Amino acid sequence: MALSDTRLHELAAGLAGVPGVTGVLLGGSRARGTHLPDSDTDLGVYYRTPLDVGALAESARFFGGPAARVTSPGEWGPWVDGGGWLTVDGAAVDWIYRDVARVERACADAEQGRYAFHAQVGHPLGVPDFAYAGEVALGVILADPAGELAALQERARVFPPALRDSLVAGLWEADFLAKVARKAVPRGDSAYLAGCLFRLVGLCAHALHGAAGRWLINEKGAVAAAAALPGAPPRFAERINAVFADLDGDPVHLATALDAAVDLVLDTADACAMMSR
Repeated sequence: MALSDTRLHELAAGLAGVPGVTGVLLGGSRARGTHLPDSDTDLGVYYRTPLDVGALAESARFFGGPAARVTSPGEWGPWVDGGGWLTVDGAAVDWIYRDVARVERACADAEQGRYAFHAQVGHPLGVPDFAYAGEVALGVILADPAGELAALQERARVFPPALRDSLVAGLWEADFLAKVARKAVPRGDSAYLAGCLFRLVGLCAHALHGAAGRWLINEKGAVAAAAALPGAPPRFAERINAVFADLDGDPVHLATALDAAVDLVLDTADACAMMSR
């Protein structure tokens, strides 16, 4: 059962009244209009320190019942730094903290073409710092008393040309991964090869999104999203599925998979060059 729009705005208003909270942003499938009745509702809770976690916990219990709890900032890790998993009116609602100062820095770095992937539980490729800017660009503002989120959203809606160039240039790492993965083939080390190829594929997906000027903020669905981009390499998703299907430990099959991945990187570079014109 999906949370009603009325209840959603009540939640946002309650969150906005917590000391330290500067705004609330609807994200995920609900923001994109692709949610299903059983989809979670993702709410970005944007804050400036100090965040009143006690008051936030009271709000969580008010909406989610006496068992609802929230974390302190940093409890979930460095980039998804906290929040709460609530059930409101029978619907799953996730509160995800976002430090506004860090979001502002991420936007500035993206505008300069600077980015990195950061270790975070639940994110095998790593969290790209520019995802903060992408979340703001793609989200729906529910509460924004001082207009901070609106200003960030206006800034982030134009995909930074410098970031586009950096993501496409980042394909050098995909080439490097293919070279080091080659050493695992004669040993039949499919686990190591799979790790290299997972990152290689992620880099290709980000490069294609960068060339297209589109934000990619999550590993989940990244291949399908890249395949749907106008100008993506033909059969992008099908070719990737075939690559991973060959990782059975047989050196002959591993070599075939790696050769196919190398071709995919080359085709991705060509596609990016065409898309960036």
